[in-house]
Amino acid sequence: MKTEQTRQNTPYILGIDIGTGSIKAITTDTAGNFLDLSRYSYPLDQPQKGYFEQNPEMIWNAFVLAVQHTVSQKGNAPEAISFSCAMHSLILVNDEGDAIYPMLTWADMRSEAIATQIRSSARGEEIYRITGTPIHPMSPLCKLIWFKQNQPDLFDLASRFISIKEYIWHRLFGVCEIDYSIASATGLFDIIALGWSSEVCEFAGIDSKRLSAPVDTTYTQTNVILPIADLLGIPTDTLFVIGASDGCCANLGSGAGQPGTGAITIGTSGAVRITSSAPVYNYPGMTFNYLLNKSTFVSGGAINNGGILVDWLLRNFLNDAHNYEHLFETIASIPAGSEGLIFLPYLYGERAPIWDAKSSGAYFNIQPKHTQAHFLRAALEGLCYTLQDVLLGLESVTANLSQINVSGGFSSSVVWVQLLTDVTGKKLMLFDVEEASAMGAVYLAMNVINPEGELPISRTGKLFLPDKDNQLVYQKVFRVFKKLYADVKDSMHALNQIEQPL
Repeated sequence: MKTEQTRQNTPYILGIDIGTGSIKAITTDTAGNFLDLSRYSYPLDQPQKGYFEQNPEMIWNAFVLAVQHTVSQKGNAPEAISFSCAMHSLILVNDEGDAIYPMLTWADMRSEAIATQIRSSARGEEIYRITGTPIHPMSPLCKLIWFKQNQPDLFDLASRFISIKEYIWHRLFGVCEIDYSIASATGLFDIIALGWSSEVCEFAGIDSKRLSAPVDTTYTQTNVILPIADLLGIPTDTLFVIGASDGCCANLGSGAGQPGTGAITIGTSGAVRITSSAPVYNYPGMTFNYLLNKSTFVSGGAINNGGILVDWLLRNFLNDAHNYEHLFETIASIPAGSEGLIFLPYLYGERAPIWDAKSSGAYFNIQPKHTQAHFLRAALEGLCYTLQDVLLGLESVTANLSQINVSGGFSSSVVWVQLLTDVTGKKLMLFDVEEASAMGAVYLAMNVINPEGELPISRTGKLFLPDKDNQLVYQKVFRVFKKLYADVKDSMHALNQIEQPL
Protein backbone atom coordinates (compact mmCIF):
# COMPACT_ATOMS: atom_id res chain seq x y z
CA MET A 1 0.00 0.00 0.00
CA LYS A 2 1.09 3.57 -0.62
CA THR A 3 0.70 4.34 3.07
CA GLU A 4 3.37 1.77 3.93
CA GLN A 5 5.94 2.89 1.36
CA THR A 6 9.58 3.11 2.45
CA ARG A 7 11.21 6.55 2.33
CA GLN A 8 14.16 6.73 -0.04
CA ASN A 9 17.47 8.44 0.67
CA THR A 10 16.50 11.80 -0.78
CA PRO A 11 14.85 13.68 2.10
CA TYR A 12 13.09 16.95 1.24
CA ILE A 13 10.59 19.42 2.65
CA LEU A 14 7.42 20.49 0.83
CA GLY A 15 6.15 24.04 1.39
CA ILE A 16 2.60 24.66 0.20
CA ASP A 17 1.38 28.23 -0.33
CA ILE A 18 -2.41 28.40 -0.73
CA GLY A 19 -2.85 31.60 -2.73
CA THR A 20 -5.78 33.48 -4.19
CA GLY A 21 -5.21 32.19 -7.71
CA SER A 22 -3.08 29.10 -7.27
CA ILE A 23 -1.33 26.59 -5.05
CA LYS A 24 2.44 27.03 -5.12
CA ALA A 25 4.42 23.96 -4.07
CA ILE A 26 8.10 24.46 -3.32
CA THR A 27 10.57 21.73 -2.40
CA THR A 28 13.88 22.18 -0.61
CA ASP A 29 16.42 19.85 0.87
CA THR A 30 16.45 19.60 4.66
CA ALA A 31 18.98 22.44 4.82
CA GLY A 32 16.52 24.76 3.08
CA ASN A 33 18.18 24.82 -0.34
CA PHE A 34 15.69 25.29 -3.17
CA LEU A 35 14.99 22.28 -5.40
CA ASP A 36 11.92 23.05 -7.51
CA LEU A 37 8.57 24.79 -7.75
CA SER A 38 5.20 23.91 -9.28
CA ARG A 39 1.87 25.77 -9.54
CA TYR A 40 -1.75 24.66 -9.78
CA SER A 41 -4.30 27.33 -10.65
CA TYR A 42 -8.01 27.71 -9.96
CA PRO A 43 -10.59 30.36 -10.93
CA LEU A 44 -11.95 33.31 -8.98
CA ASP A 45 -15.69 33.92 -9.40
CA GLN A 46 -17.38 37.33 -9.33
CA PRO A 47 -21.13 36.60 -9.45
CA GLN A 48 -22.00 40.26 -8.90
CA LYS A 49 -20.31 43.55 -8.19
CA GLY A 50 -18.17 43.39 -5.06
CA TYR A 51 -18.53 39.62 -4.64
CA PHE A 52 -15.35 37.51 -4.92
CA GLU A 53 -15.86 33.80 -4.36
CA GLN A 54 -14.12 30.47 -4.93
CA ASN A 55 -15.07 26.82 -4.78
CA PRO A 56 -13.03 25.34 -1.90
CA GLU A 57 -13.22 21.91 -3.52
CA MET A 58 -11.20 23.23 -6.48
CA ILE A 59 -8.53 24.46 -4.10
CA TRP A 60 -8.50 21.08 -2.34
CA ASN A 61 -8.08 19.37 -5.73
CA ALA A 62 -5.16 21.67 -6.56
CA PHE A 63 -3.55 20.77 -3.22
CA VAL A 64 -3.99 17.06 -3.98
CA LEU A 65 -2.38 17.48 -7.41
CA ALA A 66 0.52 19.42 -5.88
CA VAL A 67 1.31 16.66 -3.39
CA GLN A 68 0.74 13.85 -5.87
CA HIS A 69 3.00 15.46 -8.46
CA THR A 70 5.76 16.16 -5.95
CA VAL A 71 5.75 12.66 -4.52
CA SER A 72 5.69 11.16 -8.01
CA GLN A 73 8.59 13.32 -9.17
CA LYS A 74 10.71 12.72 -6.08
CA GLY A 75 9.91 9.05 -5.72
CA ASN A 76 9.33 9.32 -1.99
CA ALA A 77 7.26 11.23 0.53
CA PRO A 78 8.58 14.47 2.09
CA GLU A 79 10.08 14.71 5.54
CA ALA A 80 7.47 17.36 6.27
CA ILE A 81 4.68 19.32 4.58
CA SER A 82 4.12 22.86 5.83
CA PHE A 83 1.57 25.54 4.92
CA SER A 84 1.43 29.19 4.01
CA CYS A 85 -2.02 30.54 3.22
CA ALA A 86 -3.83 33.66 2.04
CA MET A 87 -5.66 35.44 4.85
CA HIS A 88 -9.27 36.50 5.46
CA SER A 89 -11.09 33.67 3.64
CA LEU A 90 -14.39 32.49 5.08
CA ILE A 91 -16.22 29.20 4.46
CA LEU A 92 -19.49 28.13 6.07
CA VAL A 93 -19.42 24.36 6.63
CA ASN A 94 -21.77 21.70 7.96
CA ASP A 95 -21.05 19.05 10.62
CA GLU A 96 -19.08 16.98 8.10
CA GLY A 97 -16.87 19.92 7.12
CA ASP A 98 -18.49 20.36 3.69
CA ALA A 99 -19.00 23.88 2.37
CA ILE A 100 -22.62 25.03 2.26
CA TYR A 101 -21.76 28.26 0.40
CA PRO A 102 -18.84 29.33 -1.82
CA MET A 103 -15.73 30.61 -0.06
CA LEU A 104 -15.48 34.37 0.34
CA THR A 105 -11.94 35.56 -0.44
CA TRP A 106 -10.08 38.51 1.07
CA ALA A 107 -11.22 40.63 -1.90
CA ASP A 108 -14.96 40.21 -1.18
CA MET A 109 -16.51 43.62 -0.52
CA ARG A 110 -20.15 42.75 0.23
CA SER A 111 -19.77 43.74 3.90
CA GLU A 112 -18.40 47.22 3.10
CA ALA A 113 -21.30 49.06 4.79
CA ILE A 114 -20.86 46.96 7.92
CA ALA A 115 -17.13 47.69 8.06
CA THR A 116 -17.77 51.41 7.63
CA GLN A 117 -20.31 51.38 10.44
CA ILE A 118 -18.00 49.52 12.83
CA ARG A 119 -15.00 51.68 11.95
CA SER A 120 -16.90 54.87 12.75
CA SER A 121 -18.46 53.52 15.96
CA ALA A 122 -17.20 53.83 19.53
CA ARG A 123 -16.35 50.10 19.50
CA GLY A 124 -14.23 50.22 16.35
CA GLU A 125 -10.85 51.12 17.82
CA GLU A 126 -11.36 48.75 20.77
CA ILE A 127 -12.04 45.84 18.40
CA TYR A 128 -8.99 46.79 16.31
CA ARG A 129 -6.71 46.88 19.37
CA ILE A 130 -7.95 43.51 20.65
CA THR A 131 -7.68 41.72 17.33
CA GLY A 132 -4.94 43.57 15.41
CA THR A 133 -7.05 43.23 12.24
CA PRO A 134 -8.05 46.31 10.26
CA ILE A 135 -11.79 46.88 10.22
CA HIS A 136 -12.53 46.32 6.56
CA PRO A 137 -14.82 44.08 4.48
CA MET A 138 -11.88 41.72 3.95
CA SER A 139 -12.17 40.73 7.63
CA PRO A 140 -14.11 37.54 8.46
CA LEU A 141 -15.63 39.53 11.35
CA CYS A 142 -17.46 41.79 8.88
CA LYS A 143 -18.32 38.88 6.59
CA LEU A 144 -19.89 36.94 9.45
CA ILE A 145 -22.06 39.88 10.44
CA TRP A 146 -23.12 40.21 6.79
CA PHE A 147 -24.26 36.58 6.74
CA LYS A 148 -26.10 37.01 10.04
CA GLN A 149 -27.95 40.04 8.68
CA ASN A 150 -28.48 39.00 5.06
CA GLN A 151 -28.45 35.18 5.02
CA PRO A 152 -29.69 34.23 8.52
CA ASP A 153 -30.80 30.75 7.48
CA LEU A 154 -27.30 29.94 6.15
CA PHE A 155 -25.70 31.54 9.19
CA ASP A 156 -27.77 29.35 11.53
CA LEU A 157 -27.25 26.24 9.41
CA ALA A 158 -23.45 26.51 9.48
CA SER A 159 -21.79 24.25 12.01
CA ARG A 160 -18.50 26.17 11.80
CA PHE A 161 -16.92 29.18 10.17
CA ILE A 162 -13.47 28.37 8.82
CA SER A 163 -10.69 29.43 6.43
CA ILE A 164 -9.42 27.53 3.41
CA LYS A 165 -6.42 26.22 5.37
CA GLU A 166 -8.76 24.82 8.04
CA TYR A 167 -10.83 23.25 5.27
CA ILE A 168 -7.79 21.37 3.95
CA TRP A 169 -6.52 20.55 7.47
CA HIS A 170 -9.91 19.03 8.37
CA ARG A 171 -9.89 16.93 5.19
CA LEU A 172 -6.44 15.62 6.16
CA PHE A 173 -7.01 14.90 9.85
CA GLY A 174 -10.72 15.23 10.66
CA VAL A 175 -10.02 17.91 13.29
CA CYS A 176 -10.89 21.63 13.45
CA GLU A 177 -7.70 23.56 14.20
CA ILE A 178 -6.43 26.99 13.16
CA ASP A 179 -2.97 28.49 13.54
CA TYR A 180 -2.43 31.71 15.48
CA SER A 181 -1.39 33.51 12.30
CA ILE A 182 -4.57 32.90 10.29
CA ALA A 183 -6.66 33.38 13.47
CA SER A 184 -5.05 36.78 14.05
CA ALA A 185 -6.36 37.92 10.65
CA THR A 186 -10.02 37.06 11.37
CA GLY A 187 -10.89 40.12 13.48
CA LEU A 188 -12.14 37.72 16.18
CA PHE A 189 -8.90 36.66 17.88
CA ASP A 190 -7.26 38.30 20.92
CA ILE A 191 -3.64 38.66 19.76
CA ILE A 192 -2.34 39.19 23.29
CA ALA A 193 -4.35 36.52 25.14
CA LEU A 194 -3.95 34.11 22.18
CA GLY A 195 -7.55 32.98 22.17
CA TRP A 196 -10.91 33.88 20.64
CA SER A 197 -12.13 37.16 22.08
CA SER A 198 -15.42 36.54 23.89
CA GLU A 199 -16.17 40.25 23.59
CA VAL A 200 -15.71 40.39 19.80
CA CYS A 201 -17.43 37.04 19.23
CA GLU A 202 -20.44 38.33 21.16
CA PHE A 203 -20.37 41.48 19.04
CA ALA A 204 -20.40 39.29 15.90
CA GLY A 205 -23.21 37.16 17.29
CA ILE A 206 -21.35 33.84 17.32
CA ASP A 207 -20.24 31.32 19.91
CA SER A 208 -16.51 30.58 19.79
CA LYS A 209 -17.45 26.88 19.77
CA ARG A 210 -18.28 27.43 16.10
CA LEU A 211 -14.64 28.36 15.49
CA SER A 212 -11.59 26.07 15.34
CA ALA A 213 -9.15 25.44 18.18
CA PRO A 214 -6.19 27.90 17.95
CA VAL A 215 -2.64 26.44 17.91
CA ASP A 216 0.85 27.85 17.34
CA THR A 217 2.30 27.98 13.83
CA THR A 218 4.75 25.13 14.49
CA TYR A 219 1.96 22.81 15.63
CA THR A 220 2.07 19.41 13.93
CA GLN A 221 -0.15 16.46 13.05
CA THR A 222 0.96 13.00 11.91
CA ASN A 223 -2.27 11.03 11.60
CA VAL A 224 -3.47 11.54 8.05
CA ILE A 225 -6.82 9.86 7.40
CA LEU A 226 -6.02 6.58 5.61
CA PRO A 227 -7.98 7.13 2.35
CA ILE A 228 -6.54 10.63 2.06
CA ALA A 229 -3.00 9.36 2.62
CA ASP A 230 -3.57 6.82 -0.15
CA LEU A 231 -4.93 9.54 -2.42
CA LEU A 232 -1.88 11.74 -1.82
CA GLY A 233 0.59 8.86 -2.04
CA ILE A 234 2.14 9.45 1.40
CA PRO A 235 2.41 7.47 4.65
CA THR A 236 -0.25 8.18 7.25
CA ASP A 237 2.48 9.31 9.67
CA THR A 238 3.84 12.04 7.36
CA LEU A 239 4.67 15.13 9.40
CA PHE A 240 2.41 18.12 8.68
CA VAL A 241 3.19 21.57 10.08
CA ILE A 242 0.16 23.87 10.23
CA GLY A 243 2.24 26.93 9.31
CA ALA A 244 1.19 30.58 9.10
CA SER A 245 -0.37 33.18 6.83
CA ASP A 246 1.21 34.12 3.52
CA GLY A 247 2.20 37.59 4.72
CA CYS A 248 3.93 36.36 7.86
CA CYS A 249 5.60 33.55 5.94
CA ALA A 250 6.80 36.05 3.33
CA ASN A 251 8.56 38.09 6.00
CA LEU A 252 10.25 34.97 7.32
CA GLY A 253 11.08 33.67 3.85
CA SER A 254 12.55 36.98 2.66
CA GLY A 255 14.75 37.44 5.73
CA ALA A 256 13.01 40.59 6.97
CA GLY A 257 13.25 39.82 10.66
CA GLN A 258 15.98 42.26 11.71
CA PRO A 259 15.46 45.77 13.15
CA GLY A 260 15.57 48.41 10.44
CA THR A 261 14.64 45.92 7.72
CA GLY A 262 11.22 45.75 6.13
CA ALA A 263 9.64 43.65 3.42
CA ILE A 264 7.54 44.45 0.38
CA THR A 265 5.67 41.65 -1.31
CA ILE A 266 3.60 41.95 -4.46
CA GLY A 267 1.56 38.98 -5.53
CA THR A 268 -2.11 39.31 -6.48
CA SER A 269 -2.25 42.01 -3.84
CA GLY A 270 0.71 43.64 -2.07
CA ALA A 271 1.99 44.59 1.37
CA VAL A 272 4.63 46.45 3.34
CA ARG A 273 5.65 44.67 6.55
CA ILE A 274 8.02 44.71 9.50
CA THR A 275 8.65 42.11 12.20
CA SER A 276 8.16 43.17 15.81
CA SER A 277 7.97 41.73 19.32
CA ALA A 278 4.87 43.83 20.04
CA PRO A 279 1.88 45.13 18.07
CA VAL A 280 2.25 48.43 16.20
CA TYR A 281 -1.06 50.25 16.58
CA ASN A 282 -2.23 53.01 14.24
CA TYR A 283 -6.01 53.16 14.09
CA PRO A 284 -6.35 55.93 11.48
CA GLY A 285 -3.92 54.06 9.19
CA MET A 286 -5.23 50.62 10.29
CA THR A 287 -1.78 49.05 10.59
CA PHE A 288 -2.31 45.29 10.78
CA ASN A 289 -0.73 43.14 13.49
CA TYR A 290 -0.65 39.45 12.59
CA LEU A 291 1.17 36.67 14.42
CA LEU A 292 4.10 34.78 12.93
CA ASN A 293 4.18 32.75 16.14
CA LYS A 294 2.97 33.28 19.70
CA SER A 295 5.64 35.90 20.44
CA THR A 296 6.34 37.53 17.05
CA PHE A 297 4.17 40.03 15.22
CA VAL A 298 4.26 41.01 11.58
CA SER A 299 2.90 44.55 11.25
CA GLY A 300 2.21 46.71 8.23
CA GLY A 301 -0.31 47.55 5.57
CA ALA A 302 -1.79 45.60 2.66
CA ILE A 303 -3.00 46.93 -0.69
CA ASN A 304 -5.60 45.38 -2.98
CA ASN A 305 -4.07 46.41 -6.27
CA GLY A 306 -0.87 44.47 -6.84
CA GLY A 307 -0.41 41.84 -9.52
CA ILE A 308 -4.15 41.91 -10.20
CA LEU A 309 -3.65 45.46 -11.53
CA VAL A 310 -0.80 44.30 -13.75
CA ASP A 311 -3.01 41.54 -15.14
CA TRP A 312 -5.63 44.18 -15.97
CA LEU A 313 -3.01 46.22 -17.84
CA LEU A 314 -1.88 43.20 -19.83
CA ARG A 315 -5.42 42.23 -20.85
CA ASN A 316 -6.76 45.66 -21.67
CA PHE A 317 -3.76 47.60 -22.98
CA LEU A 318 -1.58 44.88 -24.54
CA ASN A 319 -4.26 42.25 -25.25
CA ASP A 320 -1.91 39.60 -23.87
CA ALA A 321 -2.50 38.19 -20.41
CA HIS A 322 0.99 36.72 -20.06
CA ASN A 323 3.49 38.99 -21.84
CA TYR A 324 5.05 40.59 -18.77
CA GLU A 325 8.37 41.03 -20.57
CA HIS A 326 6.73 43.22 -23.21
CA LEU A 327 5.09 45.33 -20.50
CA PHE A 328 8.35 46.05 -18.72
CA GLU A 329 10.24 46.68 -21.96
CA THR A 330 7.54 49.19 -22.89
CA ILE A 331 7.60 51.18 -19.65
CA ALA A 332 11.42 51.30 -19.63
CA SER A 333 11.25 53.70 -22.59
CA ILE A 334 9.28 56.30 -20.60
CA PRO A 335 11.03 58.70 -18.17
CA ALA A 336 10.36 58.72 -14.42
CA GLY A 337 7.10 60.49 -13.65
CA SER A 338 5.50 59.51 -16.99
CA GLU A 339 5.77 63.13 -18.13
CA GLY A 340 3.10 64.30 -15.73
CA LEU A 341 0.59 61.45 -16.15
CA ILE A 342 -0.62 60.11 -12.78
CA PHE A 343 -2.75 57.07 -12.01
CA LEU A 344 -4.68 56.36 -8.81
CA PRO A 345 -4.45 52.54 -8.82
CA TYR A 346 -7.57 51.77 -6.77
CA LEU A 347 -9.08 49.62 -9.51
CA TYR A 348 -10.41 47.02 -7.06
CA GLY A 349 -11.10 49.40 -4.18
CA GLU A 350 -8.30 49.80 -1.69
CA ARG A 351 -7.17 48.77 1.74
CA ALA A 352 -4.12 50.61 3.09
CA PRO A 353 -3.60 53.48 3.19
CA ILE A 354 -7.09 54.84 2.35
CA TRP A 355 -9.33 51.92 3.46
CA ASP A 356 -12.01 52.70 0.92
CA ALA A 357 -13.84 49.87 -0.84
CA LYS A 358 -15.69 52.44 -3.00
CA SER A 359 -12.54 53.97 -4.45
CA SER A 360 -11.66 53.39 -8.09
CA GLY A 361 -8.86 53.85 -10.62
CA ALA A 362 -8.32 57.20 -12.30
CA TYR A 363 -5.81 58.81 -14.68
CA PHE A 364 -4.98 62.52 -14.27
CA ASN A 365 -3.34 65.16 -16.42
CA ILE A 366 -3.78 63.31 -19.71
CA GLN A 367 -2.13 65.25 -22.55
CA PRO A 368 -1.71 64.63 -26.30
CA LYS A 369 1.91 63.58 -25.81
CA HIS A 370 0.91 60.61 -23.66
CA THR A 371 1.08 57.25 -25.41
CA GLN A 372 0.07 53.76 -24.42
CA ALA A 373 3.51 53.34 -22.86
CA HIS A 374 2.91 56.38 -20.65
CA PHE A 375 -0.38 54.93 -19.42
CA LEU A 376 1.32 51.63 -18.58
CA ARG A 377 4.22 53.23 -16.71
CA ALA A 378 1.93 55.63 -14.85
CA ALA A 379 -0.16 52.70 -13.62
CA LEU A 380 2.87 50.90 -12.20
CA GLU A 381 4.17 54.13 -10.71
CA GLY A 382 0.77 54.60 -9.05
CA LEU A 383 1.07 51.17 -7.49
CA CYS A 384 4.53 52.08 -6.17
CA TYR A 385 3.25 55.42 -4.83
CA THR A 386 0.61 53.51 -2.88
CA LEU A 387 3.26 51.24 -1.35
CA GLN A 388 5.32 54.33 -0.52
CA ASP A 389 2.28 55.85 1.20
CA VAL A 390 1.89 52.70 3.32
CA LEU A 391 5.62 52.63 4.07
CA LEU A 392 5.66 56.24 5.28
CA GLY A 393 2.64 55.58 7.50
CA LEU A 394 4.35 52.57 9.03
CA GLU A 395 7.58 54.46 9.64
CA SER A 396 5.63 57.27 11.32
CA VAL A 397 4.64 54.95 14.19
CA THR A 398 7.80 52.80 14.35
CA ALA A 399 11.22 53.80 13.00
CA ASN A 400 12.79 54.50 9.63
CA LEU A 401 13.78 51.46 7.64
CA SER A 402 17.25 51.35 6.13
CA GLN A 403 16.60 48.38 3.86
CA ILE A 404 13.63 46.63 2.30
CA ASN A 405 13.69 43.03 1.14
CA VAL A 406 11.45 42.40 -1.86
CA SER A 407 9.64 39.28 -3.00
CA GLY A 408 6.63 38.17 -4.99
CA GLY A 409 5.97 37.88 -8.70
CA PHE A 410 7.05 41.45 -9.44
CA SER A 411 10.59 40.80 -8.21
CA SER A 412 11.41 38.96 -11.45
CA SER A 413 11.43 42.33 -13.25
CA VAL A 414 14.55 44.44 -12.74
CA VAL A 415 12.71 47.41 -14.27
CA TRP A 416 9.90 47.23 -11.71
CA VAL A 417 12.20 46.68 -8.73
CA GLN A 418 14.29 49.69 -9.77
CA LEU A 419 11.12 51.76 -10.18
CA LEU A 420 10.07 50.87 -6.63
CA THR A 421 13.59 51.65 -5.38
CA ASP A 422 13.46 55.11 -6.94
CA VAL A 423 9.99 55.86 -5.55
CA THR A 424 10.80 54.78 -1.99
CA GLY A 425 14.36 56.13 -1.96
CA LYS A 426 15.39 53.02 -0.01
CA LYS A 427 17.94 50.31 -0.55
CA LEU A 428 16.05 47.31 -1.87
CA MET A 429 17.50 43.83 -1.57
CA LEU A 430 16.32 41.19 -3.99
CA PHE A 431 17.21 37.76 -2.65
CA ASP A 432 17.49 34.71 -4.84
CA VAL A 433 14.49 33.05 -3.22
CA GLU A 434 11.65 31.33 -4.99
CA GLU A 435 8.23 32.19 -3.54
CA ALA A 436 9.03 33.79 -0.17
CA SER A 437 5.71 32.71 1.39
CA ALA A 438 6.21 29.05 0.53
CA MET A 439 9.84 29.32 1.67
CA GLY A 440 8.65 30.76 4.98
CA ALA A 441 6.47 27.67 5.39
CA VAL A 442 9.55 25.53 4.76
CA TYR A 443 11.45 27.43 7.45
CA LEU A 444 8.67 26.76 9.97
CA ALA A 445 8.99 23.05 9.18
CA MET A 446 12.76 23.27 9.61
CA ASN A 447 12.17 24.77 13.07
CA VAL A 448 10.12 21.69 13.95
CA ILE A 449 12.56 19.15 12.50
CA ASN A 450 15.63 20.79 14.04
CA PRO A 451 14.67 23.41 16.66
CA GLU A 452 18.33 24.25 17.38
CA GLY A 453 19.30 24.62 13.74
CA GLU A 454 20.00 27.95 12.07
CA LEU A 455 17.75 28.98 9.20
CA PRO A 456 19.57 29.82 5.94
CA ILE A 457 18.05 33.32 5.66
CA SER A 458 21.29 35.32 5.64
CA ARG A 459 21.64 34.93 1.88
CA THR A 460 23.37 37.35 -0.43
CA GLY A 461 21.24 39.03 -3.02
CA LYS A 462 21.12 41.81 -5.57
CA LEU A 463 21.14 45.29 -4.06
CA PHE A 464 19.19 48.08 -5.78
CA LEU A 465 20.06 51.71 -5.00
CA PRO A 466 17.84 54.67 -5.91
CA ASP A 467 18.68 56.82 -8.89
CA LYS A 468 18.93 60.28 -7.33
CA ASP A 469 17.51 62.12 -10.34
CA ASN A 470 14.52 59.79 -10.58
CA GLN A 471 14.04 59.97 -6.83
CA LEU A 472 13.71 63.76 -6.98
CA VAL A 473 11.11 63.50 -9.73
CA TYR A 474 9.11 60.94 -7.77
CA GLN A 475 9.21 63.01 -4.58
CA LYS A 476 7.55 65.90 -6.44
CA VAL A 477 4.96 63.72 -8.16
CA PHE A 478 4.19 61.80 -4.96
CA ARG A 479 3.16 65.03 -3.21
CA VAL A 480 0.53 65.54 -5.94
CA PHE A 481 -0.48 61.87 -5.90
CA LYS A 482 -0.98 61.99 -2.13
CA LYS A 483 -3.50 64.84 -2.47
CA LEU A 484 -5.49 63.55 -5.43
CA TYR A 485 -7.54 60.87 -3.64
CA ALA A 486 -8.93 63.35 -1.13
CA ASP A 487 -9.80 65.71 -4.00
CA VAL A 488 -11.88 63.13 -5.91
CA LYS A 489 -13.11 60.83 -3.14
CA ASP A 490 -16.67 62.20 -3.15
CA SER A 491 -16.92 61.82 -6.92
CA MET A 492 -15.68 58.22 -6.72
CA HIS A 493 -18.34 57.42 -4.13
CA ALA A 494 -21.09 59.10 -6.16
CA LEU A 495 -20.14 57.10 -9.25
CA ASN A 496 -20.00 53.92 -7.17
CA GLN A 497 -23.72 54.30 -6.44
CA ILE A 498 -24.59 54.26 -10.13
CA GLU A 499 -25.47 50.75 -11.30
CA GLN A 500 -22.89 49.47 -13.74
CA PRO A 501 -22.57 46.06 -15.38
CA LEU A 502 -19.69 43.84 -14.28
